[in-house]
Amino acid sequence: MNLLFDQNISYRVTKKLESLFPKCKHISDCGLIDCDDTEIWEYARKNDFSIVTFDADFYDISVINGHPPKIIWIRSGNLTTKEIVSLLNHHKTIIEKFLINDDYRNVSCLEIE
Repeated sequence: MNLLFDQNISYRVTKKLESLFPKCKHISDCGLIDCDDTEIWEYARKNDFSIVTFDADFYDISVINGHPPKIIWIRSGNLTTKEIVSLLNHHKTIIEKFLINDDYRNVSCLEIE
């Protein structure tokens, strides 16, 4: 499970999530700071990442283009890094199912709060 965190989420989150999601990266790790959403989308698609975001724009892109990449849309408003880590830890099982289980193969976006 390769997770790519959008720029509105602190780059520090990846360090704190290494044990839960060892292949997670922040867009700053990939040279994508200040890139537009379509560039981030294309990078994620080409490099087998799912995008974790607060941004509704990625949901909109998924409605038009489908997936990959899959989107994990955090709908709780702005959260601290600690709160994001806790939220993703709390939802780890459903995130894993969403990303790898055939039951979710036709679903582009997972909304969590």
